[in-house]
Amino acid sequence: MNKHTFIIAKITPKPKYFEASKEAIKEIISQTRNEPGCLAFTLHEDGMGNLYLYEEWIDENALKLHHEMDYTKAVFEAYTQWLAVPPEISKLIKVA
Repeated sequence: MNKHTFIIAKITPKPKYFEASKEAIKEIISQTRNEPGCLAFTLHEDGMGNLYLYEEWIDENALKLHHEMDYTKAVFEAYTQWLAVPPEISKLIKVA
């Protein structure tokens, strides 16, 4: 079994910041996907005001480097004002 790092992040913006939150992620998708350790980075929404990121990284170090990118830090900074609750981050281990 591979040792990749899998993430599902549930992001719940305040209603007035939903579109801005979605656009902020969409703006960094291309850059993120071009990072050497990124295998998947996709954005989803549930129609109920929540955004979900599905991420697959070659390892924990690649994820750590992603969090150190200026564009990622900018989104995190904006989210200090935009989110209704802190993101729910699930790290998964592939079993089959």
